[in-house]
Amino acid sequence: MSEPHGLDLTADVLIIGGGMAACWAATSAARAGARVVLADKGFVGTSGVTATGGPNHWSVAPDKRAQAVEERHARSFDLAERDWMARIIEETWRALPELTPYYPFDTDGKGGTFYSGVRGPEYMRALRRFAVDRGVTILDHHPALELLQDDDGAIVGAAGHARLDDRDWRVRAPAVILATGGCAFRSGLIGSHGNTGDGLLMAAEAGAVLSGMEFSASYSLSPAWNSTRTLPYFAARFFDAEGQELDVPPPMSGEAAHLKALARAMDAGPVLADLSDAPDLLKQLLRRIQPASLPPFERRGIDLFENRFPIRLFGEGTVRGTGGLQIIDEDCRTSVEGLYAVGDCATRELIAGATSGGGAQNAAWALTSGRVAGKAAALAALRMGKAAPGKAIGRAGLRPAATVRAIDLTPVVPAVQAFTIAFDGTLWRSAAKLEAAQERLDELWRDMADHGHARVWAGLPCASRRRCWPARAGSGPPR
Repeated sequence: MSEPHGLDLTADVLIIGGGMAACWAATSAARAGARVVLADKGFVGTSGVTATGGPNHWSVAPDKRAQAVEERHARSFDLAERDWMARIIEETWRALPELTPYYPFDTDGKGGTFYSGVRGPEYMRALRRFAVDRGVTILDHHPALELLQDDDGAIVGAAGHARLDDRDWRVRAPAVILATGGCAFRSGLIGSHGNTGDGLLMAAEAGAVLSGMEFSASYSLSPAWNSTRTLPYFAARFFDAEGQELDVPPPMSGEAAHLKALARAMDAGPVLADLSDAPDLLKQLLRRIQPASLPPFERRGIDLFENRFPIRLFGEGTVRGTGGLQIIDEDCRTSVEGLYAVGDCATRELIAGATSGGGAQNAAWALTSGRVAGKAAALAALRMGKAAPGKAIGRAGLRPAATVRAIDLTPVVPAVQAFTIAFDGTLWRSAAKLEAAQERLDELWRDMADHGHARVWAGLPCASRRRCWPARAGSGPPR
C-alpha cells in the first residue's frame, strides 16, 4: 500500500540486504509460501562483495566430505562445529544446481558440470532473476535505518528511506532477516563500500548479541592502487624496494604469520609482488574466474605475470573475518525474537571457528544460512499471521539524546580505522591498546548519539552535507 508521504507495506518475511545470502533467503522464504520483501541500500544483483568477485563454494562430493571437514576443523582452534560444517557442504551441493536455468555453469572437464566456482556478476544477476521469478518484491536503493519492535521485544519490521524517490518507507513483517553483510570499515576493499555494519547496529539496538568479533583480523592482498581479488597472490614472491626478496610464510600459515610478515615489511617501506613463477593454469583461469582482477593492471600497462608491482593489504573487517550476530539455533535465529541473521552479518564461528572462513566456506555459509533462515522465517511467520504493532527503535543518527547539531565526520572514519584495520591495533593487540580504543571510540559514539541527526544535511550546501551526514545507512547523503 502506498501512502501520500511514503511507502507502507506488509509482508510475511522482510529481508534486509541484497547480496548472496539475502537472495538465497528470499527464494527460500518464497518457496515456503511466504510473501517476501527484499530491501537493499543498493541494486540487488550488483551490490556487495560477491558481485565483484568470483566466489568458490565449499561444495564437496559425498565421499570426500569427512576429510574436508576434519582438515578445516583442525584450523578452527576447536571452535567450529562439525555438524554445521557438514550441513553447509550438503546444502550447497544440493542448492547450486537449482540455478542452472539462470546461470551458465562451466563444465568440469570430465563430462559433468562444475557448480562450485562462479563469476560474481553473473551469479548475482542469476540470483536476482531467481528471486523475481518466485514472486519476491525487491526494493532497490531502499536503505533500512531502523527495526520495528513490539511491546514484547519481538521484531516486527523495519523502516528506512528510499534514496532515489526521497521518501520514507516501512515494511511490517513478523519475521525479519538481516543479510546486510560484514563491515570493512571503509578500507577500500573491493565491493565493500556499502558494507558499513548497519545491520549489526540495528540488531544491537534491538538487544541482539554479537559473537566472535575478536576474530576479525583479516586482510586481502592487492595492487597498492586498487583493491582486487586475491587468487593470484598464492603464487607470489615478495621483494622490498631495493630488490631484496622477503621471507614471507605461505598464506595459510598459522597465527597470521603471512599477514604479520607482510605488515611488518610494509611498515618499513614499499613491498612489491612478483608473479613470474605463477603456474600456467592460473594465467589461463584468472580472466574467467576473477575478471575484475586484471583491468587495474591493464589500465597501467602492467603485465601481472611479468612485472613487479607495489602491493597493499586492504582490511576486510568482518567481511572475511568471523564475527557477527550470534546464532542461537539451527534456524539462524538471533537472541531477539523474530530476528534472523545470515551471511557475513552473522558469526561464522560455527563453520570456521577462530579463523577466517573467507572464500569457499563463507560462500557456502551465505548460501546455507540464507536458505535455512528463509524457510524457518517463512514457516514461523505463516504460523503467526499478521505482525503486531511496533515502534521504530533507531537511536544514534535518528533520535539524538541531546541537542541536534551538525557533526564533522572528517576525523571519525580514520579514528575507527586506527583501531579496527590498522596493523598495530589489529595484528598486535594488547590490553592497553584495546582500552585506549574503547575510550576514543566511546567518545566519538557519545557525540554521535547525543547530537547527530541524518536530516541535518537538508539545509546545508552539498560539500557540507557530505562532511556532516552521519551516514547511518552507509550510503552517504544525496548529492
